This record gives sequence, structure tokens and C-alpha cells, in this order.
Amino acid sequence: MAKVGNIFKVEELRNKVLFTLAMLLIYRFGVALRVPGVDAQAVSQLREASKSQGALGFLNLFSGGAFGSFSIFALGIMPYITSSIIMQVLTVVIPKLEQWQQEGATGQRKITQWTRYVAIGIATLQGAGLTFIFGQGRGSAFFGASANAPDVVLLDPFMPRALLVIPSLVAGTALLMWIGELISQRGIGNGMSVVIFASVVSDLPFGYYSLLQTKKNIVFAILIALTLAIIIAVVRVELGQRRLPVQFAKRVVGRKMYGGQNTYIPLKVNQSGVVPIIFASSVLLLPVLLSNMLGSAEGWRGSIARFVDQYLINSQNLLYVSVFSILIVAFAYFYNSIAFDPIRQADQLRKQGGFIPGIRPGQQTESFLAKTVNRITLPGAMFVAVVAILPYIVLWVGNVSSFPFAGTTVLIAVGVALELMRQIDSQLMQRNYEGFLKQ
Repeated sequence: MAKVGNIFKVEELRNKVLFTLAMLLIYRFGVALRVPGVDAQAVSQLREASKSQGALGFLNLFSGGAFGSFSIFALGIMPYITSSIIMQVLTVVIPKLEQWQQEGATGQRKITQWTRYVAIGIATLQGAGLTFIFGQGRGSAFFGASANAPDVVLLDPFMPRALLVIPSLVAGTALLMWIGELISQRGIGNGMSVVIFASVVSDLPFGYYSLLQTKKNIVFAILIALTLAIIIAVVRVELGQRRLPVQFAKRVVGRKMYGGQNTYIPLKVNQSGVVPIIFASSVLLLPVLLSNMLGSAEGWRGSIARFVDQYLINSQNLLYVSVFSILIVAFAYFYNSIAFDPIRQADQLRKQGGFIPGIRPGQQTESFLAKTVNRITLPGAMFVAVVAILPYIVLWVGNVSSFPFAGTTVLIAVGVALELMRQIDSQLMQRNYEGFLKQ
């Protein structure tokens, strides 16, 4: 509590925190602002259906409840997240993007600008898709009968209203990107991460209150204890590192000697974060799209549609949970292979005169780095998969309708909270050094 008080004693830090809170207040106001031309009764049904753990629940989670309300922020920050992932993957494929990445701040600004363009394009496609799905009676067919989603959300006539709804959804995504950038420039932490953090934790108080109303005090206390255990486990994994020792050879330049110091390469246990969960959820939505294209007619097309509805989008089915877990582990390896390049890392060490003790520079260093990354990726990926499917396990074992703090929610909430705490602590150490060390 003394550290919290110190935050408001430093004027610059206080202004940053207050500015961040003001931007989040504007964001939460936009979540409650419904787009024009939608049916209020159908939106109420959509809000109830979005409380499930399936595709609707995933979209509603990242929009902070805006998708369930069909507000101007219904698409949330997901188009920007998808765009960032696409640009990161394309950096390995397109030489121009790789060149920009190596140019420092100037190249990063170019990549960020193109990320915004791609995000607007993705938001336009997603906004048009959702508008046509919920405007032409395909809501429950797209998300499955188990989701109990309403067929129609838009009022008649469809086309004039659709031309108003789609730009409203795209404009909401653009406004969210702007709010995130303002927080990064004038507030605390990464703006996009803070917006996602506000989205995923916004429904936690009501979720626990609903759980308390439906369950006995003993069951509620057990779930609270499980929540604390999950937080402790996620914190330890998020902070867990494999530190590879690195030594730099001494070299004489003129009359001065450089190098000779010892350092390390930090390899995080959970380097991919929540990206594998996002990838896996997106892939599981593809069969739904294909089954809707085939239609629900009788014959083999109807059989495929019923199989997808019963197994691949039903969160209560064992096949769905198994496929979801396998995809998370696979995408964790895929993302880590892109984020950490052993060849480039070994080449940088060689150019800087560094080496790993006991490992020869060059090919042996590359092999050692690749083998080490693969080894630490497996436990991190399996941990993320367990946390992601934990809500479904609690639903089966505990017979509860929902478990608020698990899966993607806990990974994002803990990760962003740790990063915010690091930034606040670093600024407190700069401006209130003595008081900070006394804690």
C-alpha cells in the first residue's frame, strides 16, 4: 500500500496513471454504446448466448462484453491482434519486412503503420461477415445450436441498415487502436495490452457474484482457492526463464580492453503467451465456416454439418477439448520457431565475440540453442493447454455453469499485470529511490 501511495506522490507517474484510467473509462463507455439498427430483444439473447465457453464466448471475452451487446466495439481489438500476428509471420517470409525489422525505431514505425492498414482490412471483413450472418438468419447456424445464438439481430430492412452497421464496427476498431496508442504514448504500459486486460477482467466481478448465487459457500470457497492457486502457478511460469550463460572474449582496441564480461540469454518458459490459444480458436472456427458453405441439407453435407456442430464447436465434448489442446501445443512450437531464430542468435553471438561455455561457435551453437528452445517449449505449451481447458474441466467436475478466472482470462490478466507492475516499479526507483528500497 505504501508503493501505491508513492505512485500518486510523483506528478508525472500520477498523470500517466490517471490518463490511462480515463482512456479505459472511455473504452468501457463505448462497450455499452450499441450500434444503430439492431434489435434490442435479439441482442439480449445474444448476450446470454455469449456467456458460453465456445466461439461466442471467445469473441465476447476479447471485446469485453461488447460483442454480446453488439456495440461499436463489438469486434474488439481482435483485428489488430490478428494483424500483428500476420505481420510477425510475414516478417520471416518477406525480405522487405525483415529489413524494416532490423532498421530499429524507423523500421518499427513502418511495420506498425502497415499493421494498422491490415487491421482495418480485417475489421472490414469481420464486420461485414458478422453483419451478414446475424442479418440474414444464420446466427445459430454459424455458432452452432448449442450456443443458442439468435438468428437475426439487425432490424428490417437489411441492406440500408447493414451499410450503417459495418462502418460503425470498423470505426469502433479504429478508435480502439487509437486509444491503445494514446495509452502507450502518454499512459502506463502497452496500450493494446491494457485494453485487452480491461476487456478480459471487466466481467470478473459479475461472474463471481453469479457463481456465489448459484453455488453453496463451500463450493464457492473451493473455486476461490482454485483461482488463487492458478494465479500463483501462472505467475511462476510467466516469470520462469532458462538462462543460458554467455561469455565475451577480451579484445584490445588501442590502449583499452573491451569485453570479458559474463551475461546470459533469457529464454522464457512461456514465450508465446496467449498466441497459441488465439491461433487454435481461430482454426477451430474454420470447420464451422466450411459447414455453413455446404449447408444443412440431407446427405453427406448434412452429416458433415451435424458432426461439426456436435463435436468441433461443442465445448462440452471430449473431442473438442482434445483437438483444442493439441492445436495449442502445436502452435506454441510454431510461434516459438518464428519468434526465436537460433541461426540468427548464434550469428549475433559470433559477431559480438560471445560464446556459450563448452559449446563451439557456429553450427554447434545453433544446434544447442534449437535443442534448448524445443525442450523448454514443451512444458510451457502443455501448461498453457491445461490452463486453457481448465474451464471445461471445472464445468464437468464441479457442475457449474461457468468459471470466470481461467483459460485465456488468467493468462492475459496475470501477464499484463506483471508488466504494468514492472514499469511502475522502474519509474518509482528512478524518482523515489530511497523510499522504494526501504519496502
